[in-house]
Amino acid sequence: MKPDLSVNIAGIIMQNPVMNAAGTFDVESEPARALTPIERMGAFVQKSITLNPREGNPQPRIYETPAGMINRIGLQNVGVWKFVEEKLAVIYRLLPSNVPLIVSVAGESMEEYLETALILAENSKKMIAALEINVSCPNVADGLVFGSDPDLLFKLVRGLKSKVTTLPLIIKLTPNVTDITLAVKAAAEGGADALSLINTLKAKAFIRRGPNAGQFIEGGLSGPAIRAVALERVDKAVKAVDIPVVGMGGISNFEDALDFFRVGAAAIAVGTAIFSNPLAIANIVEGLEQHLTKRGYSNIAELK
Repeated sequence: MKPDLSVNIAGIIMQNPVMNAAGTFDVESEPARALTPIERMGAFVQKSITLNPREGNPQPRIYETPAGMINRIGLQNVGVWKFVEEKLAVIYRLLPSNVPLIVSVAGESMEEYLETALILAENSKKMIAALEINVSCPNVADGLVFGSDPDLLFKLVRGLKSKVTTLPLIIKLTPNVTDITLAVKAAAEGGADALSLINTLKAKAFIRRGPNAGQFIEGGLSGPAIRAVALERVDKAVKAVDIPVVGMGGISNFEDALDFFRVGAAAIAVGTAIFSNPLAIANIVEGLEQHLTKRGYSNIAELK
């Protein structure tokens, strides 16, 4: 008999604690679906949606670095209205019934976050299980990144929770701060139902080969290179608040996943590893099952 890997994250029942990181898997892509067993996911996280459509950044957008990857996609998306009118139902139908849909939200102002979340909530038709709020975006009013300013973050989360939506809120935090516990506590006090961290680290590299050779690329670093940083930040977050924490950052296999569970993560997200191994999530879930079985655990809670 297989061990029970199910978890409850802020009221979201997941068959296992492994999901994709936002923007790293396109469920609408037939080749991607053919390679990645969606039915093995604990939840599916849709890439960030903004109030208005965004074309994203010009090339180069992605560059491989030693043990990692820099990306500067620029939150390319169709905008919230086209998403709810043309894409939401399609994505929902493509997901197995036991894989909840979580939609990531981004914005450049308090008003944009609130309006985008409101439109998603009012048009979710029970298809959206939760909203992940990406607070790694700068506020156009003052240039401060929402996730790096505890007061601004508190006001954003409080506004979303009290004025906009009853959907569970998962606040995705940036690691690019001096003391992440300030943001962790601000989000929790504002009413966050769960946290996810870490987002990418600021990075820069010189492109030596390929069509974009001879220039620098600046963006967010992900992959195994940031795993140790992510583990430290997740450990601090778990110790600082009593709400579920979803850990992410360089997780490639079930041994990596175990480290995050050891520090108290309630679930994990896998991102960059999917690009090199479309079976990464399925392999991690299988590895967790085998690990629990070998040690005589009947469920994931006993492992924690």
